Amino acid sequence: MRPSFGKVLVFGVGLIGGSFALALKAAAEVEEIVGFGRSLGSLKEALALGIIDRVGANAAQEAMDADLILIATPVGAIGEALARIAPTLGANTVVTDAGSTKSDVVAIARAVLGERSGQFVPAHPIAGAENSGAAAARAELYRGRKVVITPLAENSAAALARVRAAWAACGADLRELTPARHDEVFAAVSHLPHLLSFALVHDLALRDEHDTFFTYAASGFRDFTRIAASHPEMWRDICLANRAALLGELDRYRAELDDLRAALQAGDGDRLQAVFDVARRARRAWAEGAGAEVAASTPAATPHIAS
Repeated sequence: MRPSFGKVLVFGVGLIGGSFALALKAAAEVEEIVGFGRSLGSLKEALALGIIDRVGANAAQEAMDADLILIATPVGAIGEALARIAPTLGANTVVTDAGSTKSDVVAIARAVLGERSGQFVPAHPIAGAENSGAAAARAELYRGRKVVITPLAENSAAALARVRAAWAACGADLRELTPARHDEVFAAVSHLPHLLSFALVHDLALRDEHDTFFTYAASGFRDFTRIAASHPEMWRDICLANRAALLGELDRYRAELDDLRAALQAGDGDRLQAVFDVARRARRAWAEGAGAEVAASTPAATPHIAS
């Protein structure tokens, strides 16, 4: 049976874009994947690893007859990628992205693509790993993981269906939100935790006896700061792109810290325990629910990649 996609272009062939390419290949749903990126070395590595079939030389030319284009670059570079393909974008080509913010990306897409913005269907795969680059890509990264699609009013049913089909072929659990609601939610549950993790490690790293602190850090520190190993450029772009929602969440968190500080200063153990108890029960309920979702959506004996 013929694959669902003929030619697919991938801008950014690292963990996210590379895993998307490998997943489509594993599902036998693509005939050819052409890779684009800022580093020729990364593109050659992706080619050697079988992630892409060709290194693209002319994005505008390749965009003329592509079935699907995924832009998996840092958020700050999405506009540049769109500008490269906009003049020659095929009438039947659908473009999507993997950015962690959506309202800013939608505004950029509408500005760059103009009347063809209906061919752009925004998306955000909720999956990742500590390592980045083509060598970290794996076909199973999205299996059982949520991918949030944030459709535009101007998207056709066919364009939306094509993007949904691509992520479904990767084994993803598809969800939909508006771009604005997406950014509100992820400011709280993703962008703020990354900011806090970076801040804690940065604080300790600048102390005179930082080696001592890191020597005695154990599993709790490791769990809390794992995401501080994420790509600095990518998270710089995400924080700036979603700064309004992130500032609101940061203010809420500061208020929470102020409350805990007041309880500590007053020696109010009851208040501390009450906060900890609510947090413990909420965390356990979430973990149990997330585990049930994973079990229901992940085939037996399939490894699951932690985000």
